[in-house]
Amino acid sequence: MSFGAILSAIVEQCGGGIGAVLMGSDGIPVEQCVSDRVPRGPLAEDLATAGVEFNGALHEIRKAADALAGGAVIETVVVLSRFSIVFRSLDEDLYLAVVVAPDGNLGKARYLIRRNLVAIRAEL
Repeated sequence: MSFGAILSAIVEQCGGGIGAVLMGSDGIPVEQCVSDRVPRGPLAEDLATAGVEFNGALHEIRKAADALAGGAVIETVVVLSRFSIVFRSLDEDLYLAVVVAPDGNLGKARYLIRRNLVAIRAEL
């Protein structure tokens, strides 16, 4: 199964999925899938914008986790008024970001990400 097919399945099945992007920690997208629910604004042009904009915050979260000896950051969820974003680390240089509408099923999105991790890693 290709990255595009995996991302599309997550977005379609989670309920309220707006899009998903597989990207490097440098902000360069590997693959993305965007539904027609994407809100106006920067996300409509490039879903990777979310990863780039939150990259600094994710870096600070990783530093805080190191300072607390908590281990690697596996997942970060950011809930905003217009959408939520689940960031899931795949390795130290690659992560998945899934954007869900406010009325979407954030828990199911998280579940689908975990369920598809093996398939995503198999494509790497």
